Amino acid sequence: MTEHRKNMDKREIIYNGESVKIFGTEDPDKVLVCFTDNITAFNKIKRAVIADKGRMNCAIATMIYNILRDNGIDSHFIRRSSLTEQVCRRVANIPVEVIVRNVIAGSMAARLGLKEGLKPAAPIFDLCYKNEDLCDPIINDYHAIALGLLTEDELKEIYSQTKRINEILVPVFSNVGIELIDFKIEFGRLPQGGIILADEINPDNARFWDLQTRERLDKDRFRRDMGKVGDAYRTVYERLASQGYNEAIED
Repeated sequence: MTEHRKNMDKREIIYNGESVKIFGTEDPDKVLVCFTDNITAFNKIKRAVIADKGRMNCAIATMIYNILRDNGIDSHFIRRSSLTEQVCRRVANIPVEVIVRNVIAGSMAARLGLKEGLKPAAPIFDLCYKNEDLCDPIINDYHAIALGLLTEDELKEIYSQTKRINEILVPVFSNVGIELIDFKIEFGRLPQGGIILADEINPDNARFWDLQTRERLDKDRFRRDMGKVGDAYRTVYERLASQGYNEAIED
């Protein structure tokens, strides 16, 4: 084992999620993001293990990070270090989640009594306060600032980056026959200042529909007992990989 690889050994656990776990490393500026085969829904009441999901999600997230990097979007991602692991920069996470909705689906449809599949005139951005005790409630801009989660300037920067991320990814997925329905992302502060994307995008936290058949290719297949969850994730992976996007494991 080389000294470089040894520095990526797992140390303290920073985030013990079901589908993703984050560990500190011997390098105080880097973390190891580990993707698992676990899947949950409805506040972890429903759970299962989907074979190979961790590998596919890691590969999909890697391709998306690299696509965004090539288009000028900075993130915490450094490299893919194994089939299910990524080395990332350590950042101070901002406890605000941004949901981008290009098409009405899921909780927004249920909450507002709208039909799934409706397309708004422009993408809709929702904010959620990342607080498990409160079940990550939806908040507005004023709430986020009043709670001291971020400043007005930081919120403007996050919205600007989110808009650009969506503009980049919508045609990427359209080119492989997939509609990017919605996705969730979080951001972090760098030690030296500045805000960057600090969250992966994959079928666990985004909705993907086949452009022709409208078949769901994401976690909704698990939530709604539609079956073939692993096949759906694999379809997203294979279509992106067919375009030659970088998913390489780096030493």
